[in-house]
Amino acid sequence: MIRLLLVDDQGIIREGLRSLLETKSDLTVVGEAENGKAAVELALSLQPDVVLMDVRMPIMDGVAATRALTERAPDIKVLVLTTFDDDEYVTQALRCGAKGYLLKDTPSAELADAIRAIHRGYTQFGPGLVEKAFSGTPAPEEPPEAYTQLTPREQEVLQLIATGCSNREIAEQLYISERTVKNHVNSLLRRLHLRDRTQVAILAAKWSLRH
Repeated sequence: MIRLLLVDDQGIIREGLRSLLETKSDLTVVGEAENGKAAVELALSLQPDVVLMDVRMPIMDGVAATRALTERAPDIKVLVLTTFDDDEYVTQALRCGAKGYLLKDTPSAELADAIRAIHRGYTQFGPGLVEKAFSGTPAPEEPPEAYTQLTPREQEVLQLIATGCSNREIAEQLYISERTVKNHVNSLLRRLHLRDRTQVAILAAKWSLRH
């Protein structure tokens, strides 16, 4: 059972999320919070597996709350739920440790799949959101040397990660096994000296989708 904490300053959104997610046999909501400060306190007390985090909230926003949870409870994974107006907040949240982000109107089945993937250690991005969030991010004129030395297959995997594809979706598109995709992802992390899949997506958004 995956334990969830819902964080949003609008009660009707929390109520809707709870009713949708608790129809899934492997998901359960263990708590709700209306701001980042309450979210951090509840998360430290309840120890949920995944926090569904809004970004624009009073008292403490989702970025600050994500940073606090990453520092104090790194095993708790944060999935940001946002609107297209929140690009700056989302970019900051990713850099503070969020494992992905989706739009608030994401269908419940897709949201549930994203929660499961994040719980397993993957990152998740809604279609088009990486490009939008990082489209204005300054970058050097030339990519790092390690990036230019990636194999054609590794660059294909990199680009698909940037568009929000899961390992399974990448495997289906490239006609390879999920295990092979995982090996490519691990190779990307190692060769580019990156910490996790989120950083891979950020780099891809800067280079694969802009050059």
